[in-house]
Amino acid sequence: MSLLPTLPERLARVRADLRMGAAVVLTGQHGAVLALGAETATAERLDDLRALGAGVVLVLTERRATTLKARAYDGDIARVRVPDDADPAWVRALADPADDLIHPMKGPLLTERDGDASLHRAAVQLAKDAHILPAILVTPLDDALAFAAKHELATLDIDSAASLLAESVPMQPVVQARLPMALAEAGRLHIYRPDDGGEEHYAIEIGKPDRAKPVLARLHSACFTGDVLGSLKCDCGAQLRGALMQMGEAGEGILLYLNQEGRGIGLANKMRAYSLQDQGFDTVEANHRLGFEDDERDFRIGAEILKHLGFSAVRLLTNNPAKVAKMEETGIAVVERVPLAVGRTAQNEGYLNTKARKSGHLL
Repeated sequence: MSLLPTLPERLARVRADLRMGAAVVLTGQHGAVLALGAETATAERLDDLRALGAGVVLVLTERRATTLKARAYDGDIARVRVPDDADPAWVRALADPADDLIHPMKGPLLTERDGDASLHRAAVQLAKDAHILPAILVTPLDDALAFAAKHELATLDIDSAASLLAESVPMQPVVQARLPMALAEAGRLHIYRPDDGGEEHYAIEIGKPDRAKPVLARLHSACFTGDVLGSLKCDCGAQLRGALMQMGEAGEGILLYLNQEGRGIGLANKMRAYSLQDQGFDTVEANHRLGFEDDERDFRIGAEILKHLGFSAVRLLTNNPAKVAKMEETGIAVVERVPLAVGRTAQNEGYLNTKARKSGHLL
């Protein structure tokens, strides 16, 4: 029946439910689990997980486990046993590093080392995609589909969804329209929507670039604090305006505005990282303490949009060699890296120095 949800639609439902605090059922060749976001877990729902009688674990990334001195026997994740008397505050203290310096002793923490962890790993990735803390409460399930139907829970077969979780999601053009701007009057805005129901991304076309020639292009990740509020903690707003100005002066260009806030961790988690920076951690250390990698963005999205617009080669406005490498890897030729050295302030000097020292940015 055509009204049945497709796999991408099921994936979107699961992410949305985790973000809202609902439990979801994940199935695979090694069984099934009930998963609940640690950030949104209530006492009632934690008790519901315990009532199933199979034991509850809190799945953390290896980055977060390292901070907590918990053994990550599964490599990139750790399955921490949740004590019978643990409450949501205990769970949140392990998931959220906000009070780590005030209450550094969280253990002893016992972690699982036996059994397959593929469903646990997928649950953490779904939490990242939902822009909640990458920490998930998990318990095994029998008769998973019957259980999900009885409790009206969203389900996802991880084996079927593996390619969707690992590969860049196809983008569909939605609409385009002329958009005169202060920095470039000859503008056109293209809207692209991913097939998995994720956030839309935008292509800002300046002038009428020749598709047969390398186009002056920038992959710009959304930064609400810098682009809109004029934050002095980063150089994002200055880079956005500087790139559009260069394209306006050149008479043509493509700026891809990718909704990957906070290097792909979302605005709420980005603000958590800012709070950790106020405690003395640099931007990379803050991400790691939250359980994220240095950079969670997917630059393949930009390459796909460029290809759809008819471009195969770019002069890339960037200070980030990773963007150059990813464009080349995905079939977009980078004939020139055009530096974009703008926006340094007294407030963001440490941040920029960290990007150069730890992330390889050419500043």
